[in-house]
Amino acid sequence: MLVPILKQGDYLIASIQSALSDTDLIRLRDDLVEQVGRYRSRGVIVDVTVLDVMDSFAARTLSTLSQMITLRGAETVIVGIQPDVAFAMVQLGLTLSGVAAALDLDPLALIASGALVAGVAPADVARVIDALAVRGVPAAVVADVRPAGDGLTIARGGVVSRLELPARDEIARVLERGAL
Repeated sequence: MLVPILKQGDYLIASIQSALSDTDLIRLRDDLVEQVGRYRSRGVIVDVTVLDVMDSFAARTLSTLSQMITLRGAETVIVGIQPDVAFAMVQLGLTLSGVAAALDLDPLALIASGALVAGVAPADVARVIDALAVRGVPAAVVADVRPAGDGLTIARGGVVSRLELPARDEIARVLERGAL
């Protein structure tokens, strides 16, 4: 499966969408290393949130990816390692040596990083998401329009709460924590 790689300023973001075969992991590694050189990127963020398993090959490939990217003059941050995956990795002695890790990216805070936010009529949402997917652009519904009196709110896990605006850009936050 092809992993979409987004260019956000001087950074690349690879968001893994499903479990990857060994061949897919090697392709991701090679694609990222090539794009770091092509775009002269300062850093790479690899989002592994959807992975519920990380075997020794995947851990070794991510570690090698980080080393190769470092040799190209950039840094790597892995985000979204699930607690069960982290526990299993520790139990199995798997490490991501030399790789900075962060909890996750908040997609609602990526706006200043060049993310596209589009207002789409409810009847057209599925068609627009499908059209973007065909072009390799990951997309998701992150909000809907409500009456102005409701204020800015967000629903997560069925709980509606006030939406706090981020203090700073999300990529800058993650990269700062990852020491890029």
